[in-house]
Amino acid sequence: MRSGRAGEIKTLGQALERYRDEVSPSKKTERLDRIVMGGWERDPAFPWRVKLADLTPFMLVAWRDERLKKVSRGTVLREMTILSSALEVARRDWGWLQSNPMRDVRRPAQPDHRERLVSRHEVRVMLRVLGWRHGIAVRSVSQAVAGAFLLALKTGMRAGELCALRWTDIHDDFARLRTSKTGKGRDVPLTPSALRTIRAMEGWDAESLFALRPQTLDAMFRKYRDKAGLAGFTFHDTRHTAATRLASRLHVLDLCRMFGWGDPKRAMTYYNPSASTIAARLRA
Repeated sequence: MRSGRAGEIKTLGQALERYRDEVSPSKKTERLDRIVMGGWERDPAFPWRVKLADLTPFMLVAWRDERLKKVSRGTVLREMTILSSALEVARRDWGWLQSNPMRDVRRPAQPDHRERLVSRHEVRVMLRVLGWRHGIAVRSVSQAVAGAFLLALKTGMRAGELCALRWTDIHDDFARLRTSKTGKGRDVPLTPSALRTIRAMEGWDAESLFALRPQTLDAMFRKYRDKAGLAGFTFHDTRHTAATRLASRLHVLDLCRMFGWGDPKRAMTYYNPSASTIAARLRA
């Protein structure tokens, strides 16, 4: 039924189930796809049982607006991306649709850029509650979380990138990321301080640097943050903190290479020297 006539029989829910079972397993976001689609099936505002041929942009706009009342713009944008991808596969690969109705649904504005930095005081408190001490040999999951936290602050690596690190990825002065959020690997330079953090992990696991899953790292980090009586920052805020600290020390293009950004404008977000600071450099 390559003409789209299948849409007169198949529902949106059936298209999503097939996408979940056949397409999602090849994606890094498989777990997110399954969670999101499970929520859609239970959501009375989502047109799960509507025939694809009857699905209109107006139905999807109504769903989008209901979601925006309950969750952030960032969450809605992610969900709209998943839905659009599934409908496009149903159109292009299965012939279940003649056109993708998501193309006519306006996306919400991008969420405001998050600028939360983890302060030095918060770092010290977190390391203490996680059981990290200078020169320790890591012997507990909480200490492994602390090691990942420290390395993130020194390199800007994401949680998923840190958890994917293996000992074979560590070289004399850089770590080789074989995959990342963008789908491309990159080499991340390591300072002597970052290398000391890595050496503290020796003996913890024979193959993996931290032996943690991203979900475990995030959950443990939040647990110990709350235990420490702290709030307002997440593990991902270490990336913003690292970029802010490194921006004054690295050329913009070097910062982009280190963080895996294709657009130099991303680096300029973190590089905000005062006129006096620039003047001092000109006099040097």
